[in-house]
Amino acid sequence: MTIRVIIVDDQAMVRAGFAALLAAQADIDVVGEAPDGRQGIDVSRRVHPDVVLMDVRMPEMDGLAAARELLNPPVGVAHVPRVLMLTTFDVDDYVYEALRAGASGFLLKDAPPADLISAVRVVAAGDALLAPSVTRRLIADFARQRPSGAGRGAAALRLNGLTPRETEVLGLIARGLSNQEIAGQLVLAEQTVKTHIGRILAKLDLRDRAQAVIFAYEAGVVVRGETP
Repeated sequence: MTIRVIIVDDQAMVRAGFAALLAAQADIDVVGEAPDGRQGIDVSRRVHPDVVLMDVRMPEMDGLAAARELLNPPVGVAHVPRVLMLTTFDVDDYVYEALRAGASGFLLKDAPPADLISAVRVVAAGDALLAPSVTRRLIADFARQRPSGAGRGAAALRLNGLTPRETEVLGLIARGLSNQEIAGQLVLAEQTVKTHIGRILAKLDLRDRAQAVIFAYEAGVVVRGETP
């Protein structure tokens, strides 16, 4: 099945370059583009893409605000795309907030072309783009900077719905382990790990693996001083 993509970035050259690269792939179709977040929302709701490549910093409406609107649409809007944030910075508070809002990951604009293509495919498949170590460090650093308190207590209470094994799997997800690595560490079949992850997301009402990582840090499943 062809992956439908739109590109939202205020730099025309960036949009053109990404569009040319992605359109050359047999399984990717670039169906629209926009120079700011507001127009990006309009294009997305008109053409219904599978993936939105969203720049973080733009005039009119930035990528964070646009991602929030796309991922939490008003009543009557059924289409919810996957959002992949684009940034020129390897540490950006907007990225953390976008992941909390439901974005599926982020990619540096100067990443190799093969990484961009792979990222679109990963996100379209419903996975979070969390493999690069810089992403795991980013999430961990920002989560640790958030003060503990009511938010953490509320998140911790939601853990009561998980089994001990599911809590263990959640902790390993937050440390950046792949399904295969989790299976090896817990001596489980990889399909069993996938089943656990599906139940974790359902019980905690989380969109994907990215939100699971954020939740794990905020709930204290992974504590200060531990590294992904």
